[in-house]
Amino acid sequence: MPRLLLTGANGFVGKILTGRLQNAGYEVIALGGNVSPAQGIADQYLSCDIRDAGALSKAVADAQPTHVIHLAAISHVPTSFKEPLLTWQTNVMGSMNLLEAVRLQAPDAFTLFPSSSEVYGAAFKSGIAVTEDTLPEPLNPYAASKVAAEYAFREYFRQGLNGVIARPFNHIGAQQSADFVTASFARQIALIEAGQQAPVLKVGNLEAVRDFLDVQDVCDAYIELLKLADDKGHPLCLNIASGQSRRIRDVLDLLLLQSNVPISVELDPDRLRPSDIPIAVGNNTLLKQTTGWQPAIALETTLSQLLDYWRAQTNTTP
Repeated sequence: MPRLLLTGANGFVGKILTGRLQNAGYEVIALGGNVSPAQGIADQYLSCDIRDAGALSKAVADAQPTHVIHLAAISHVPTSFKEPLLTWQTNVMGSMNLLEAVRLQAPDAFTLFPSSSEVYGAAFKSGIAVTEDTLPEPLNPYAASKVAAEYAFREYFRQGLNGVIARPFNHIGAQQSADFVTASFARQIALIEAGQQAPVLKVGNLEAVRDFLDVQDVCDAYIELLKLADDKGHPLCLNIASGQSRRIRDVLDLLLLQSNVPISVELDPDRLRPSDIPIAVGNNTLLKQTTGWQPAIALETTLSQLLDYWRAQTNTTP
């Protein structure tokens, strides 16, 4: 059975991906920080800070993986503005530490690095769905750190490590932090329905257009990309995108339609990003051609599940 080391296993995507990987036949060694993992999910748990090169090297040596997925990152854009040093130390040096650990302890492992669509930044201003050949023009510390990490992975791949870079677009779903836009909407609606918040939903820029995917579809794409381990001619970098543009206002309207209480909407200046761009949509042709993957879950289904999740969370909150 292939052994897969998953960094960032305690995060939103990591928890969901663990089960999907197991169903796909992988033994999952989950690597997280000091947070106690949920019991009974991964096959094995290891704990270390990826900024600690020695501890990470030991963890990779202990895991002896055949595959690696490197999810661990500071991924919240506003946090990257507030704590740029932590962002760079985690996203860049943490990635370098992992690459060195894999090179020394598991040089035959296939490594998948999920970067981010945020790397395209100002390139989105063309209004055209970006391809993997579009030059990154990051507009925030998170995106800049992901570009730097991408170059580190490319260099190690050039030197002989086997792997691939993914650029996932906005993925959403149950269990996502309310720091992210759709989860914030769903949580506020659930609180309003429960009488725990005034019937006013606070929002940022609703005119922005984004490319949304269900997190389950993204996990499926990651699993398909792992299959490239035996394909020496695979592309080095692939977008994971729906290829469809969705205005955030329209996404909010879909959520509001699922509520039976009157809710007004109010702009909150604190929720506006200093570098917000009007349109961010990705071209997924290369991924489809390379793996056969395509998104399978309708946005309406994702939003329904997201709202039900926050309703359940609200009902269980003391």
